[in-house]
Amino acid sequence: MDNAPTREPGIISRRGTGRISVALVAGQSALLSALANSPLKILVPRPRGPSVWAYLSSFGGGLVAGDETRLDLAVGSGASCFLSTQSSTKVYRNRAGLPCGQELAAQLAPGSLLILAPDPVQAFAGAAYRQRQQFQMAATSGLVVVDWLSAGRAACGERWIFEHYASRTEVFLENRRVFLDSLCLDPRDGPAEVASRMGRFNCLALVLVLGDPLREAANRVLQEIAARPVTRRAPLVLAASAHPHGVVLRLAGESIETVGREIQRCLAFVPALLQDDPWFRKW
Repeated sequence: MDNAPTREPGIISRRGTGRISVALVAGQSALLSALANSPLKILVPRPRGPSVWAYLSSFGGGLVAGDETRLDLAVGSGASCFLSTQSSTKVYRNRAGLPCGQELAAQLAPGSLLILAPDPVQAFAGAAYRQRQQFQMAATSGLVVVDWLSAGRAACGERWIFEHYASRTEVFLENRRVFLDSLCLDPRDGPAEVASRMGRFNCLALVLVLGDPLREAANRVLQEIAARPVTRRAPLVLAASAHPHGVVLRLAGESIETVGREIQRCLAFVPALLQDDPWFRKW
């Protein structure tokens, strides 16, 4: 059995750390606490309702060399939370080679729902970034995760020319790991530069739909994608894989907009769960 790592006590006092706690209060999801230390910033435009909506941001408009953030998120029994970002996570040039990255640890109680749908990570030329996400689910909780990455500032000629990018996503169900995904992009790994390996694609994405409450929605997504025809040199490539607890989607697109619209189509069931559309003014 793979046990999820435990969190250190007192972590909230450290630079770049934060905590969000959501619970069901009088029949509605409610924000119990939201604490953050610079450079992490938490915005909560909807602290109470069918679901709590929170957005992550930073005081510097992005991550600079040495910026590391770590967020602990707890969603209580029967509560619902939508977590996103204020804009794309910009990772600036890292001349000193200092660590730069983000960590998230989420605890989902029985009957809870978490929708994690941030904007993509945008790593500038010379940037170095690492990310780690861990989700601990109960048997009756539901989880949707969107994790995506753009080529960088392609309009400025910066296309897949960051120094290093690494992402690791783990999902635990009743303390047993049921999903692990790890992505590392580094020009030193060869045989060609990252841009050459990516070909015409400028955006990569991973989407998870897991948990018993979302099993029917996951099956519909899987069936709909399986019925699509395969088009040669399509601007978007989408693969759906059945998972014992849901579905795993992987996308590669020529543009962020193309990938974003497809993610929204695949997650068309989410607005009904939240009783509102989080993408109405996006994409």
